[in-house]
Amino acid sequence: MDPILIALIKIAGALAVLLSICAYGVLAERRIAAFIQDRIGPNRVGIPLWFRRDGSAISILNRFALGQPIADAFKAFFKEDYVPGHVNKLCFWLAPMIIMTPALVTMAVIPFGGRIAGEPMIIADANVGILFLFAIASLGVYGIVLGGWASNSKYPLLGGLRSGAQLISYEVCLALSVVPLFMQVGSLKLSALVNWQAEHGWMILYPWNWLPFLIFMVSSFAETNRLPFDLPEAEQELVGGYHTEYGSMKFAMFMMAEYSNMIVASALMATLFFGGWHLPFVPAEGGIFVGIMQVCIFLAKLLAVLFVFIWVRWTLPRFRFDQLMGLGWKVFVPLALASVLVAGLVILAGWSRG
Repeated sequence: MDPILIALIKIAGALAVLLSICAYGVLAERRIAAFIQDRIGPNRVGIPLWFRRDGSAISILNRFALGQPIADAFKAFFKEDYVPGHVNKLCFWLAPMIIMTPALVTMAVIPFGGRIAGEPMIIADANVGILFLFAIASLGVYGIVLGGWASNSKYPLLGGLRSGAQLISYEVCLALSVVPLFMQVGSLKLSALVNWQAEHGWMILYPWNWLPFLIFMVSSFAETNRLPFDLPEAEQELVGGYHTEYGSMKFAMFMMAEYSNMIVASALMATLFFGGWHLPFVPAEGGIFVGIMQVCIFLAKLLAVLFVFIWVRWTLPRFRFDQLMGLGWKVFVPLALASVLVAGLVILAGWSRG
């Protein structure tokens, strides 16, 4: 088969899965939030199974509201696309697109399976995969800052400035926290990292990687603007933060970008620390059935980490902004540098391969 066609099929499949998880992640968050707060949550909009002669529909699984994301999508599409007169219109339109694009592009270098019919389940197996991912992910901050500035309103501007400081700070923590892992593997390819874990055990099983995992996980909450680090949106202080003036599909794109970033962060966490598509007792090589099983294993790990994102949001209070910045620069950066030193000593001692 033509390599370009194969790449297009992978891209289409990855986007379909990403956007589907994004849509139903919103529903899952609403249901989990309702459970934590002892409420019912969405339980009305099912999926039509067939229609009676009188026009009424027989729906399945109304209780789980599986049709709610479809209804939300129609609502966003058909809402009035109002642009306030005082905004910078060009930048106001560009901001949602700028923030959404990196969230989609970064999935290209994450391996979501082994091989199916001899074809690796990764869109672009770059030699510097982790550097490419961090470089592209860092562009999302421009969409947030641009949206806040273009709104010509004090609350969005404050939200954009907060987000710029927050994302730049915690990108340093993220980058430093993964250095010990790639020192241990000896390659910047994410596929090589997964293959190494398949042979020597998951990274999370090595005690010197526990601190980098904690730093990476907490920094991921800050990078995705999730509680307890959602200072750029803090409703009690900034109304809605950088997207206060947005509505309709523009607002929906900001929300989709947030959930897409959560999915990418979850996929990256599963890849870096939990073996990616690998699971003990599941062969690393095999036929189509084994390849599909590996993709399902990767998705299961991704969804498990995504659940933690949702769980934390509805159980922890928000930090103050000075606490957020202090945690990043005064605590995480020194600890991440120390973990790099420890990993170097471990590698010199020859303990890094079990």
